[in-house]
Amino acid sequence: METVTITKAEYEEFLASKEHAARLERQVEYLLEQMRLARHRQFGSSSEKSEYDTTQLNLFNEAEVTAAPEQSEPELVEVEKHYRKRTRLTTDKLPDDLPLEIVEYELPEAERSCVECGGKLHVMNYDTRRELVIIPAQINIREHRRAIYSCRCCEQTNDHVPIRKADMPLPVILGSFASPAAAAHIMTQKFVMGVPLYRQEQEWQRQGIQLSRQTMSNWLLKTAESWLEPVYERLKAKLLEHDVLHADETTLQVLREPGKTSRSKSYMWLYRTSGDAEHPIVLYDYQNSRKAEHPKLFLKSWRGYLHADGYDGYHKLPEAINVVGCWAHLRRKFDEALKSLPESAREGSLALSGKRFCDQLFGLERQFADLSPEHRYEKRMQFSKPLMAELFAWADSCGALPKTPVGKAVHYAFSQRKYLERYLLDGRLEISNNRAERSIKPFVIGRKNWLFANTPRGAKASAVIYSIIETAKENGLNPYDYLSYIFERAPNLDMQNPENLDLLMTYTFKSTARA
Repeated sequence: METVTITKAEYEEFLASKEHAARLERQVEYLLEQMRLARHRQFGSSSEKSEYDTTQLNLFNEAEVTAAPEQSEPELVEVEKHYRKRTRLTTDKLPDDLPLEIVEYELPEAERSCVECGGKLHVMNYDTRRELVIIPAQINIREHRRAIYSCRCCEQTNDHVPIRKADMPLPVILGSFASPAAAAHIMTQKFVMGVPLYRQEQEWQRQGIQLSRQTMSNWLLKTAESWLEPVYERLKAKLLEHDVLHADETTLQVLREPGKTSRSKSYMWLYRTSGDAEHPIVLYDYQNSRKAEHPKLFLKSWRGYLHADGYDGYHKLPEAINVVGCWAHLRRKFDEALKSLPESAREGSLALSGKRFCDQLFGLERQFADLSPEHRYEKRMQFSKPLMAELFAWADSCGALPKTPVGKAVHYAFSQRKYLERYLLDGRLEISNNRAERSIKPFVIGRKNWLFANTPRGAKASAVIYSIIETAKENGLNPYDYLSYIFERAPNLDMQNPENLDLLMTYTFKSTARA
């Protein structure tokens, strides 16, 4: 082996170049991870469903993975042999409560004779098929006329003639030709179907009706402020009666926000009931920032458990509010770390190990789903708590580098540990905040269509309308029917009376619709 003598300067230059090459190699690896993750976000499935656990990679430990020790053996029941007609598998189904129109086809009277003996034919059966018939929306003008009465005798003999008028319900907007059905239709089209007002304006014109988007905007604002806001406040009071809530927030652009540029971000906050609520409530709250003072003000004097993500603003709430962390966020970080790796490196990786721990915790929750809160708490203490301790012990000893995707997931786990462990405190609590994320998603989808709000007044009205619509959907109601119900009754009620507001709640509408 030949020995080469170099100067100290050349040796230092060699070390520097070697360090530079290592740094470039780490940078390339980081950029490749980000490229794989970005490619997956753009072209891959958005589902976080696990694809590495009980399908192909667990063929040898399938029994351990899928076993449920607490489940009893199923009872064997002997059934009679039967034959079943094969049918095409489909999820399409026509509802039974739709109006049914029957069209009958019969032979002419002259052809109702037997071709063999000439005897008279009778109907022995029917060959039927069903069609779904669509009737386009019908637009009518409804004219309200109330009779005005006077006394003929007094007209002839007295200088004062008493006049009486028949009762007539007040309109949804005074001085306007808006009907409850029209206002509900415009709201439903924009906030359920995501159709901006300018497209609705074009549709009205195709129907031969000149209804401008400015007029529709006025209808939305006035009905929201006059009739939906009192309902919103009543729902808020009922929301704060629950011990377990969920919260989330998303961005919103408001063009004419005082003291802010048109490109700055405002926020739409969401608060909703948990799975234990008999009558679910979903409320949006528009605010001009993401400061912790907003949830503190909304939840003023409330105490209980609040499901939230890892945003630090929730951790600044009063001590009476116990913030519960979201395991779906931690699982998502391990999932992203896994997707940033090449396919050949995923099996046996730290990212896959971390994700499998989370999958096992979610799997236990699926097994406990039908249990009572008390029984679910006991099962969590027995199975979930030891598994969680094992996860954190693994995370502490896995040796993941801090700046790698897995290292960031591990850091998130330890920084949020206090909040992640809190779902074990009560059987009513949930392992994730997915319930809130599902409820805020309709707003996010609608925002892609109408992009922004013009003024804070419009943003607040949007929050109120979304709250009423999403609460109706959570209770299994048709938003259009529920809005029409409110607009028909609210103008003729004293909206300052809480008892009257209870007449506009979802459960009252349900009982009225059944009746």
